[in-house]
Amino acid sequence: MSNTGYEPSELARRVRDDEDLFVLDVRNEEDYEEWRIPGSTNLPIYDDLLEYDYSSLEERLDDIPKEKEIAVVCVAGVTSARAAEFLRERGYDAESIDDGMNGWGKAHRQYEVEGVDGVVQVVRPGTGCVSYLAHDDGEAVVVDPTQYIEEYLEAADERDLEIVGVVDTHAHADHVSGARRLAGELDVPYYLHGEDAGELDEVSELEDGDAIDVGGRELDVHHTPGHTPGSASFDFGDALLSGDTLFLRSVGRPDLEDGSEDAVREAASRLFDSLDELTDFGDETVVLPGHFNDEEVRPLATELGDLVAESNNELLGYVEDGDEEAFVETIVESLADEPANYNEIKQINWGKEQPGGDVESLELGPNNCAAN
Repeated sequence: MSNTGYEPSELARRVRDDEDLFVLDVRNEEDYEEWRIPGSTNLPIYDDLLEYDYSSLEERLDDIPKEKEIAVVCVAGVTSARAAEFLRERGYDAESIDDGMNGWGKAHRQYEVEGVDGVVQVVRPGTGCVSYLAHDDGEAVVVDPTQYIEEYLEAADERDLEIVGVVDTHAHADHVSGARRLAGELDVPYYLHGEDAGELDEVSELEDGDAIDVGGRELDVHHTPGHTPGSASFDFGDALLSGDTLFLRSVGRPDLEDGSEDAVREAASRLFDSLDELTDFGDETVVLPGHFNDEEVRPLATELGDLVAESNNELLGYVEDGDEEAFVETIVESLADEPANYNEIKQINWGKEQPGGDVESLELGPNNCAAN
């Protein structure tokens, strides 16, 4: 805990497994339902706290466990600090979460992937983004970094790795990529498939069948269009870094380039073919996706054979059955709301706009990159 409250990075380490921690969210119910910390409890008293009205909180004290640590969260850490102080005065072990949900959205956590040699998974739990360090013999390539590039510099330093390249699996629509900035600071290549390069310069454009050297190994490139025209997946030994093509319980949505029904159907058909290619990998291949929603497994990793057999991924099941029509129709009928600010984010990632002062807040909120 920091001097002023819980650091979001500490919360990311503890929130799923620590039974002694109780997360109390004091935001309004609508905001809580849209985007929340897993396992948290909502007490919608945000408006009351803004007016220094603690009566609603006092009425619900019996619902707050006195034997646990209480981490209180709001939007930016102001009203939660008021609630935490009120609770401490009544004998609770309560602290506010620094910077509230804004801070939660920036937290990252590292995982070693058991059974996979040379891959570090970096999970951003508040936004569902997942990125990677693929490494061998003292060298590393960073895949899909967020805009918080210090997370990857620190992860490499901790393992005595030299970052020799940075790659995006596609032009992201849900978060601002840190790949170009990280590559520029280190003076190493930035890799992206040419169909997603937009107006970017100084890009090492990838094609299907290319390989990126990492130490004595290679990160093999597979063009897997559908989510975007230039979406790519990478295999690295026993691991398949599937980007936004294949998730553990869904696949990447194909409507963020062009939302017209004809365009969505065409992109969904391309996505079907890409997934058909990926399912040809061996059953023991470990799928490492670029996003998650509410999956509990950490790290985010499942063998391809299990992913197919467990039937938790309806759309992948249609691919296995060869039923392209059902695959396309299910996608067209079940698309969720687009990611927040996705058009502006894409313009930044394409190099068509420069990030402004609100670049951090652009990507905060629920993850909506899955097709269903």
